[in-house]
Amino acid sequence: MIVTADAAGIRRAAEMLRAGSVVAFPTETVYGLGADAFSEQAIAEVYRLKNRPSWNPLIVHVANVAAARALAAEWPDVANELAAAFWPGPLTLVVRRAEHLTGVGADTGTIAVRVPAHEVALKLLEAAELPLAAPSANRSESISPTTAEHVLRSLPDVPLVLDGGPASWGIESTVLDVTGEVPRLLRPGALGLREIREVTGAIALPEDVADGSARPSPGMSRRHYAPRAKVVLTEEVDASALDESVGVLTYETQDVPGAEILSADPKEYAADLYAALHRLDDAGVATILVKSPPDTEEWLAIRDRLTRAAA
Repeated sequence: MIVTADAAGIRRAAEMLRAGSVVAFPTETVYGLGADAFSEQAIAEVYRLKNRPSWNPLIVHVANVAAARALAAEWPDVANELAAAFWPGPLTLVVRRAEHLTGVGADTGTIAVRVPAHEVALKLLEAAELPLAAPSANRSESISPTTAEHVLRSLPDVPLVLDGGPASWGIESTVLDVTGEVPRLLRPGALGLREIREVTGAIALPEDVADGSARPSPGMSRRHYAPRAKVVLTEEVDASALDESVGVLTYETQDVPGAEILSADPKEYAADLYAALHRLDDAGVATILVKSPPDTEEWLAIRDRLTRAAA
């Protein structure tokens, strides 16, 4: 059921969360499927609905820095600096997990936490008075939802979806592990590395993690963010070789009938990427040809999502 994210809708969603149910809600990145982070039963329902493997952890959303620190066994100085610079916002920090918090991820001794920059999400966190474990509100490995309608198409059994309109960033948060001496990027995302380096200095790059093994962050699986159609990355799109079974996603104007043409600005491209993949899937194409994005740092998160979608 989709309900408007007004005061009554938020109050109803908060009551359901406190009662141990799950609720989908908007953030500035994508829509999340929220559950009380202290309720193993509610978290198990998130994993069941998404058909999510147990080794894939959840990000916990909180209302402020104090709430984040309450979930951490250790809170390093760099976490304070990053939170001051980017929270609320699309940055997730991985820290040592407090012993009283269990069930939100694989057995790594860490927790991924962030303060979202969305009015509805913050109002829901305030009303529920709970930290909310909330992965993207879609079936595991499929395209992340950027609208309430996307949520119900992927997860029709979700009892309540708060409709806060389209997600503004359209791509998941950047995840940074701050448990070591040098912060390590675990998942590129909406917040660029250039901005983060202005706070942290050096950033270590992600390490490969085999599917089935414990990891400190979501978004590290080989295949992820994938539509039903087969995704093929290509340097050039030959319009003469296309038929009705093939859709095209590009960031440059090309003479390709029916192509999804997104902005050549990476932030604007990211904001519409998942919505465009949803539109092509809804059109029933069997294959989606995607013009490969530039191999530059500004396009890192987009290249990460498309590479995993094509795996």
